[in-house]
Amino acid sequence: MAENAEGDLNSNLLHAPYHTGDPQLDTAIGQWLRWDKNPKTKEQIENLLRNGMNKELRDRLCCRMTFGTAGLRSAMGAGFCYINDLTVIQSTQGMYKYLERCFSNFKQRGFVVGYDTRGQVISSCSSQRLAKLTAAVLLAKDVPVYLFSRYVPTPFVPYAVQELKAVAGVMITASHNRKEDNGYKVYWENGAQITSPHDKEILKCIEECVEPWNGSWNDNLVDTSPLKRDPLQDICRRYMEDLKKICFYRELNSKTTLKFVHTSFHGVGHDYVQLAFQVFGFKPPIPVPEQKDPDPDFSTVKCPNPEEGESVLELSLRLAEKENARIVLATDPDADRLAVAELQENGDWKVFTGNELAALFGWWMFDCWKKNKSRNTDVKNIYMLATTVSSKILKAIALKEGFHFEETLPGFKWIGSRIKDLLENGKEVLFAFEESIGFLCGTSVLDKDGVSAAVVVAEMASYLETMNITLKQQLIKVYEKYGYHISKTSYFLCYDPTTIKSIFERLRNFDSPKEYPKFCGTFAILHIRDVTTGYDSSQPNKKSVLPVSKNSQMITFSFQNGCVATLRTSGTEPKIKYYAEMCASPDQSDTALLEEELKKLIEALIENFLEPRKNGLTWRSV
Repeated sequence: MAENAEGDLNSNLLHAPYHTGDPQLDTAIGQWLRWDKNPKTKEQIENLLRNGMNKELRDRLCCRMTFGTAGLRSAMGAGFCYINDLTVIQSTQGMYKYLERCFSNFKQRGFVVGYDTRGQVISSCSSQRLAKLTAAVLLAKDVPVYLFSRYVPTPFVPYAVQELKAVAGVMITASHNRKEDNGYKVYWENGAQITSPHDKEILKCIEECVEPWNGSWNDNLVDTSPLKRDPLQDICRRYMEDLKKICFYRELNSKTTLKFVHTSFHGVGHDYVQLAFQVFGFKPPIPVPEQKDPDPDFSTVKCPNPEEGESVLELSLRLAEKENARIVLATDPDADRLAVAELQENGDWKVFTGNELAALFGWWMFDCWKKNKSRNTDVKNIYMLATTVSSKILKAIALKEGFHFEETLPGFKWIGSRIKDLLENGKEVLFAFEESIGFLCGTSVLDKDGVSAAVVVAEMASYLETMNITLKQQLIKVYEKYGYHISKTSYFLCYDPTTIKSIFERLRNFDSPKEYPKFCGTFAILHIRDVTTGYDSSQPNKKSVLPVSKNSQMITFSFQNGCVATLRTSGTEPKIKYYAEMCASPDQSDTALLEEELKKLIEALIENFLEPRKNGLTWRSV
């Protein structure tokens, strides 16, 4: 009897008007409990309500996700600022409303949906389920949906959008983020991630469509609607065929004695990297058995980000030693990024940074172009791109070789959009990258692609092996020819947005109001560019050439000693990142001296500009 009485009490509590003392919160609670049909996430909110956890309810229900550098990304769980069934339905309803406005032929061309292998049992939330709900919202509105029947690498979605001439696409992924997170990454008809103003307009449409429509929860449509198509076989075949455009030494690949180990970091990469190796004529790479199959808990790594280096590559390095393989290739969980390690003569492993790999890719893609170009091709028609926080090594190669180099804002969405513009104007783009191990060889996909990058590295290594040259030795040759570019990138964790804002505001009002610093410790500053405010002291009109990006913080300092350093906030995580690079001319070959200078400058940058002790910042630790 007592149990029933308690049940009635809870039932009354949850269906009465809510009186938390905060009208906005009361409304949000009512909306959530009316709209959410996922028993697990609904129960999470009910429990918080029952226990009077008003602060947590407010945090979960009184704000919305916004588009960062990689779409919507947040933890999985209940609440309007989290990734869950309801917020994905709302986001897709907003997408539908915006796309209907932008494309009169939306219902002829359709929409692409892909997903990775993430999931969270306590919220009954998985990438596959969220992808099905995304498809259901659109199918209920008579939109043809190309829904992949199994998990795919992120680059397959932008590739499919272009190949199938769809108006847009969504990939459900949080890439290399911690296991608790998921995301909703949106691609436009051009195959590039959305940029402004689309992101803001979609958010407006989401806010106008928060109540689920009839049919939005009906994920059975995925199995019953004639408008649902599975593009998996077709897209996989076309993608692998297009890979041949960046394969230059297939016969040599088939004879190589080099062995490769590949880890897919418990994500989607295994099958696709195996296929790509086949296309290039290689024997299959040796997979890391413990990490080959999808595992949403990423149970063998502390964090699923191969960028963290040797500490997370432990299993693959040990397997490589056992198998006598000299090169390890690691794709992140959604296979859009690539880490590479090479065994050195002394038995140590060299894990290349994103900037070092870009130097090798830049050299390789230009060298292959030069050897295969037709006689009348003009080098001035060739382009390479990088984000502004990435190494300037491609700029140095471009200056010496005569092709064009361009910079974009951080985030591959800017690179993808710019490549599309260049292609439409008859230009040829060989390579683009961002320092966080995101690479794009060729232009079949307009987003970073770890699958193609992995097989291109294998071909490069096999080619160099015929001349008895390692990747590291070739990297030194590139630096000797074009100038040493020594860089260091790291980050601090900061969970307080107010602290982050005050750090950057202090730099804008350093010695006096509206005055940027002239020195960092003893290092003289030559120029400052602040993309958040649109200021650039190196330009005659003092205005930044890169678009203003008010929603994120980013300031770049160019020093008199040739170093360039950038401080910026992450678009996907609670981090303040720093990027510093010493760009030397080819005649400056004393690397120890250059490295010492860079080390001292970074120490000054941290101590004077970030003040970690005063601001309670946590050093990066893996």
